[in-house]
Amino acid sequence: QVQLVEFGGGSVQAGGSLRLSCAASGRTFSNFPMAWFRQAPGKEREFVAGVSWSAGSPTYRDSVKGRFTISRDNAKNTVYLQMNSLKPEDTAVYYCAAKGSSSIVVITRTSWYDYWGQGTQVSVSS
Repeated sequence: QVQLVEFGGGSVQAGGSLRLSCAASGRTFSNFPMAWFRQAPGKEREFVAGVSWSAGSPTYRDSVKGRFTISRDNAKNTVYLQMNSLKPEDTAVYYCAAKGSSSIVVITRTSWYDYWGQGTQVSVSS
């Protein structure tokens, strides 16, 4: 059974940093794209960042470029999201997602991903 479990959410003040981790179990995702999405209250789930199996050329949504960094450790079957210079508008539940097949590209649609974590809350106060 595949499981994605997120860690690292919490509450910070604007300008602060958090590091999210997503540990995958049940299969090896080293060849498959992984991504982070987020969902704020009353809004649709949106793509934040994604990385292909090779970890080359990560993809980011424009509003987090230069502040967030996605990385992966294939040996640990884990993907990370380093979030710096956090803003109140970054407040949301953050979800880890994984594609269940190999791909050299990262797609930003939620429907493209096969596995999801339960989410972790990130709250940024002004």
